[in-house]
Amino acid sequence: MKPWEAFERYAEEYDSWYEKYKPAYESELLALKTFFPENPGNLRTLEIGAGTGRFSAPFGIVYGLEPARPMAKIAEKRGMRAVLGVAESLPFKRHSFDLILIVAALSLFKDPVHALHEAARVLKPGGQIVIGILDRNSLYGDFYESRKKEGSFSSEAKFLSTAEVSGWLIQLGFEEIKTCQTLFKQPEKIERIELPQKGSGTGSFAVISARKTFCGFVD
Repeated sequence: MKPWEAFERYAEEYDSWYEKYKPAYESELLALKTFFPENPGNLRTLEIGAGTGRFSAPFGIVYGLEPARPMAKIAEKRGMRAVLGVAESLPFKRHSFDLILIVAALSLFKDPVHALHEAARVLKPGGQIVIGILDRNSLYGDFYESRKKEGSFSSEAKFLSTAEVSGWLIQLGFEEIKTCQTLFKQPEKIERIELPQKGSGTGSFAVISARKTFCGFVD
């Protein structure tokens, strides 16, 4: 079974989650926006694990890598240039992008560290990576962990912590590590958009931003 098989079978169901829990989704967007440049449309941009383009479209991300074809087709309708592939073997040349986005997908990658190494390879020196995760060490980390086997999409997930991901980025030569958080309640209990807060550990959705150094990284 392919890790993304559920996303191929239930693409429409996956996409509908964002409408069903719209305040939670918009809270995630607002947290991601904290670290986004003002004019990302002027940059060469990529989302890895782009899904149905729910995060690419609002930020004007141009390219999206996605292994599940039905998800990619929905993303294309939102204006994204979908590329079929996996995060551990990006079909792009080194130094191709100014900004890379990864939202909720890192926990689903077969080898997240190698995937981040690949992201660093195709990122230009001085380029930015923005990562959104469900934080395993947050207030609701245990709640999500206990429920993941029940979900069509999260059963194969290996939830990560902000500290863990930040540590990997530092090892890969990234700098200017910044974090913020949101989703201070369970998604179904969020009735209005939450303002993001600095740091991590309370909100279940954490955002990590970092920059690739101009020197010291071996592609």
